[in-house]
Amino acid sequence: MYKGNSSRILPIILVLIVVAIAIAGLVSVGRMIFGGDQGDPNQVDVGREALLNTSVDRSVRMTVRGPIVADEQFRSYQITVSPTSRQLVTYSGYLESALSTQQFGNNVKAYEQFVHALDKANMMNGEAFEGDKDDTRGVCATGNVYEFEVRRADSSVKRLWTSTCQGSPGSFKANVEQVETLFLEQIPEDAREALKDLDI
Repeated sequence: MYKGNSSRILPIILVLIVVAIAIAGLVSVGRMIFGGDQGDPNQVDVGREALLNTSVDRSVRMTVRGPIVADEQFRSYQITVSPTSRQLVTYSGYLESALSTQQFGNNVKAYEQFVHALDKANMMNGEAFEGDKDDTRGVCATGNVYEFEVRRADSSVKRLWTSTCQGSPGSFKANVEQVETLFLEQIPEDAREALKDLDI
């Protein structure tokens, strides 16, 4: 009688073990497929890797666009920093007619310090939007739009944006004032006088 009970219990135990292994396998597969936030760090890592690259063809850029007004009154500016140069350009109108261009030299050591400061300010945090969601035309018509890019040669590796309008936070997740200040400090103070005339 004891042998009979043993032979019935053994298959039940085996079935329970197989079911437990199957459930564990399904949970593992589910985590890999539906890992949620696991895709974000990869995106941030791509941007961060590009940000910290100090090759001669790399650069970082901040573009600031003012309120959407008449073409004659519309203003914007751009600061681009690379291992060999720093540039501030102010623009008038939507066709970006240059009002002033300030150009300065740079070196790899200075650029390295700068991009590491941007990294510590989390400049590349955030996932870049795609398609219509990344279209900044018409966004924050009464305020400013900020775009932050890591570039390689003439192309953008990763671009994030935000605005001063609450309804349009954009893809940029870092502190705008902190990152903007880091960019502005790359331009000598007297050259920054050109920004005062823009009123943005």
